[in-house]
Amino acid sequence: MDASPRPARRTLGLPVTAAAVLCAAALAAGCSPAAGPEPLSSTRAAAAPAAASELEDDYREVIGNVLPSVVQIEAGESLGSGIVYDGKGHIVTNAHVVGRTERFSVTVATGEQPLTARLVSAFPEQDLAVIKLDAVPAGLRAARFGDSSEVAVGQIVLAMGSPLGLSSSVTQGIVSAVGRTVSASSEGGGTGATLGNMVQTSAAINPGNSGGALVNLSSEVIGIPTLAASDPGLEGAAAPGIGFAIPVSMVRRVADQIIKYGEVRDSGRAALGITGRTFLDDDYRPSGVAVVSVADDGPAAKAGIRAGDLITKLGGAEITTITSLAEALASERPGEKVSVTLERGGREQAVTVTLGEM
Repeated sequence: MDASPRPARRTLGLPVTAAAVLCAAALAAGCSPAAGPEPLSSTRAAAAPAAASELEDDYREVIGNVLPSVVQIEAGESLGSGIVYDGKGHIVTNAHVVGRTERFSVTVATGEQPLTARLVSAFPEQDLAVIKLDAVPAGLRAARFGDSSEVAVGQIVLAMGSPLGLSSSVTQGIVSAVGRTVSASSEGGGTGATLGNMVQTSAAINPGNSGGALVNLSSEVIGIPTLAASDPGLEGAAAPGIGFAIPVSMVRRVADQIIKYGEVRDSGRAALGITGRTFLDDDYRPSGVAVVSVADDGPAAKAGIRAGDLITKLGGAEITTITSLAEALASERPGEKVSVTLERGGREQAVTVTLGEM
């Protein structure tokens, strides 16, 4: 702490008689007059509630603009959220929300009665799916989507969806980080996908939020809330204030292809072209990925990787488990050249692989 004396500060708008009373009160309490709090100027005091009121107005405007585009999806016994993608009745959501169901009940903001919808296609590798309403109701409003490159840490965001079945719910937070790589659980209907370039947020993400909207104060969707972090110290319970959303760039990439082709033809996800398993050393510690098989004419095969090899590093990332390999690949792009370190016959060697596409 800086111990140098602070410059004197003028107090505006306070009469001399009131100042004398304040000093007397401070002395009676056994304190010097300088130790008492300085009163706020009337301008600063008025500015604080005015700023809060403006922020509240911003929140209400965003909610009014975006919430009508957020729907509730019932898929069998599971429930999640979705975003109206266009005026033709396409709705984008998470693949783990639709699961293996192909017919859905959808509640939209323009009507109280649920509507029916069918699955167009799902892409579990990125935990995204598109469904389509059988009939498009009047007044259905498509959401406006933002730009992933403009998402910044500290940005205020709202998460909209149906957490715990409470439709049209809104929570507030900030963008806590960008570019996170996370792996979803495969339990309870999860896809087990490893997802790269995720947006981390402090806005509360609960079961039922999945597939909904993460929105900026310009009323633009910047991501789809997908999962919340779990705390290993609390037996896997959700870690408050740590949630993740799929960035809007990936959402649009996948949704546009599904709507146009009925499938994803260009995922943008890098692949090595192998199947593998986590290898345990003599002390039963994960120590690499054992290659079980190699795709014919795939990236690994072209680089000379073969079944029985043990992958220990990809680029600068240490590889100890199949999950760590998936996370390392999630940060790469198809067509990039990357060094892969492996062990074969007790000897270590490195090969260069031109990554393929998932």
